[in-house]
Amino acid sequence: MLSSVRAVLIDLDGVLYVEDEPVPGAHEAVSRLRDGGRVLRFVTNTTSRSRPATLEKLRRLGFSLEDEDLMTPAALAVRHCLDEGRRRVSLLMNDEVKGDFVALDEDDDEPEAVIVGDLGEEFAYPVLNRAFRHVMAGAELIALQRNRFWQQADGLSLDVGPFVAALEYATSREAYVVGKPARTFFSEVLRDAGFEADAAAMVGDDIETDVGGAVGAGLAGILVRTGKYRADAVASSKIEPTATVDSIADVPELLGLS
Repeated sequence: MLSSVRAVLIDLDGVLYVEDEPVPGAHEAVSRLRDGGRVLRFVTNTTSRSRPATLEKLRRLGFSLEDEDLMTPAALAVRHCLDEGRRRVSLLMNDEVKGDFVALDEDDDEPEAVIVGDLGEEFAYPVLNRAFRHVMAGAELIALQRNRFWQQADGLSLDVGPFVAALEYATSREAYVVGKPARTFFSEVLRDAGFEADAAAMVGDDIETDVGGAVGAGLAGILVRTGKYRADAVASSKIEPTATVDSIADVPELLGLS
């Protein structure tokens, strides 16, 4: 299956870098994959930075890519809202990321949708309670992602997922998830790249979001033992990766590239 892979989707945090430190061998791996004719797409569930800021960080850390090579959940959330005719939205995210939603109208009084991104320490009771009331009044609950946790330099930290789960529990509504592991996320990325799922692989450090989502969408799922990888989390997930390697540095050889 891996010998037929022509498109490689690569997660960012924990795979290419952790905080501001590139993973050893990551630059060389990206170059080898490109030189071997593989089409790369950089995919992320990060909702603490805007798309322009994410592109800037990748380039600052030495990774070369075109703007269209990066896929974030924000673009898919905007597309979903416009398709559903929901222009008035409440945005639970920092001001920088709100810049990715200029096509919509921010409305914290009578929104047609509540879009949840990363607020970090600002995820306080008043913010969640306001979102709860909006959803109970009929607004759609949209999650840019629902990762459980992520890796920071000083250790694991809560991600957006626990707060989305709290709103789902309180409102008895299921969030529409636009980021990984949603099947639509993978299908949109592959449609943009021009490949079918059976010719693609996802490289990630999250057994559920990256690997489980990819395998469920028909891609190969390659798990790396960097970032937030935890052997106990893999065992309890009951998800079987297509392959597991120490880091992205091992992926070119896994795909048969010298």
